[in-house]
Amino acid sequence: MPPNDTANIERPTPSAGNRLFGSDAVADALRALEIPYIALNPGASYRGLHDSLVNHLGNAAPQMLLCLHEEAAVAIAHGWAKVTGTPMLAAVHSNVGLFHATMAIFNAWCDRMPVIVLGATGPVDAASRRPWIDWIHTAQDQGAIVRNYVKWDAQPASPTAAREAVFRGAWLAGTAPMAPVYINLDAHMQEAPMDAALPPADPRRFMPVVVAGAPEHLVCQALELLRAATRPVVLMGRVGRDVAAWGRRLHLMEALGARVITDLKVGAAFPTDHPLHVGGPGVFPGPDAVRVLAAADVVLSLDWVDLAGTLKAAFPTGAPAARIIQVSLDQALHNGWSADHQGLAPVDLFVPADPDLFATAMLEQLAPTRSQTPTPPTALPMPVASGPIVVSDMAVVLRHSVAGRDVSLLHLPLSWDGASWPFRHPLDFLGSDGGGGIGGGPGISVGAALALRGSGRLPVSICGDGDFLMGNTALWTAAHYRIPLLIIVANNQSFFNDEVHQERMARMRDRPVENKWIGQRMTDPEIDLAAMARAQGAQGFGPVHNMEDLPAVFADAIAVVDAGGVAVVDVRVQPGYTPAMASALTRHSP
Repeated sequence: MPPNDTANIERPTPSAGNRLFGSDAVADALRALEIPYIALNPGASYRGLHDSLVNHLGNAAPQMLLCLHEEAAVAIAHGWAKVTGTPMLAAVHSNVGLFHATMAIFNAWCDRMPVIVLGATGPVDAASRRPWIDWIHTAQDQGAIVRNYVKWDAQPASPTAAREAVFRGAWLAGTAPMAPVYINLDAHMQEAPMDAALPPADPRRFMPVVVAGAPEHLVCQALELLRAATRPVVLMGRVGRDVAAWGRRLHLMEALGARVITDLKVGAAFPTDHPLHVGGPGVFPGPDAVRVLAAADVVLSLDWVDLAGTLKAAFPTGAPAARIIQVSLDQALHNGWSADHQGLAPVDLFVPADPDLFATAMLEQLAPTRSQTPTPPTALPMPVASGPIVVSDMAVVLRHSVAGRDVSLLHLPLSWDGASWPFRHPLDFLGSDGGGGIGGGPGISVGAALALRGSGRLPVSICGDGDFLMGNTALWTAAHYRIPLLIIVANNQSFFNDEVHQERMARMRDRPVENKWIGQRMTDPEIDLAAMARAQGAQGFGPVHNMEDLPAVFADAIAVVDAGGVAVVDVRVQPGYTPAMASALTRHSP
């Protein structure tokens, strides 16, 4: 079998049966969506659908990707969406599986990524329930578990209604502003025989394209403000992975002469080594970004994740003097349950539009300009020859190891320095997990690597040790389905972010800082991360303690990935954050 061939894995014996059941209609609707995969952890509540996927559809289009945990299943679909911008399917078992999946659903929600989550409940009709198990796996309103952080949910009671729910769910999930949806399938409906197949339905007629372009008068108003500006700044936030849109954003910034700030919470949005880009991207704005923003006379936000917080960092004593233009559709998802909408920002002109469509409309209004000459690539910094490993030095060695190759960074730890690795393509970096929880990195990385398979790009994920420990079983799915992936664990053997917070508490309360490590460090015994990787079918390397050993280990691990395998490298790094991150985490401490 070719190393990247998923289609020939888990091929079922052809079924000769010709009776139809409710779940067959659901499976047909899923096939009509033309989504190639459904990531799942199996369970009896959707045994009907599982059978339909295998014996009615032949485990193809969509093909099942078996996962060892529901959180991994949803995270894999989330990672797929981060690359493709389109929804993938995930299935979870009953209320208990949905409980497991909640963190991953919340991540996708905060990341504004489209995922179609299929769930199931024990028979709604109590007379049809098996003793005990169907009762504890039946909820009166199962969708309520996730309703506050999905875009839409449904519990259809018939095959016809289920098909409509699948079409509607896919339409809503993939329409901006994008977000997960949840469809709960009654077990009795799935298993009930059908007298005849449903009449044909073309899903394209039920999933119309919604164009969220900017009204011309608002484009003109924004352009008037930006043309009059002498120090325009653009906050480049949630935009798409399309290469053509990337080029249009680049040309627009050059035509406006605007300085650009980007963010590690979202994917690459603008070349970070371009003369107009300010500093290196970070989870929080660095000193250069704050200085440029504070001097701006017009600020254009292209769906920036935390506009209010970023403006507050630049203008801590009051509202900014600059005129603020906000381009976003995100307000359509804001509700009273979660504060993921961030603070209420001062805005002088609001444009309810897709940021990429807005940029295109702006560019069409401007005279063509000559592209600026990009900053010539600087020589790669020389890696430190030996000694303890810090994350920034590890990044240098990795850049040398992949020199000349197209690399996609699928996930990065909080300790990453955005200036250490230039982004020059929309797939160079895919952004954070969205919800700020721990454990999503491995699963998201597997899904992204699946979407990138065959693209010629090397998929590299750099996870913290806590993130890897909570989500590492997702690697089995990558190994089983031949999804090439390199994971580097930046392992400081601690939940170090909380060490920083405990130090802050100690200083505020005049208590011993020396105790900050208690309840944080993962030593005595040390955890063998390479062995955990091998247990999932990956090849594990390390632990690597010294800089001089990194080049050879990285070369061996990359060779594994090039051969179609999964490699995990345990790199023991010194604890620490970039100055900008450390400052942001302790900004309000005495």
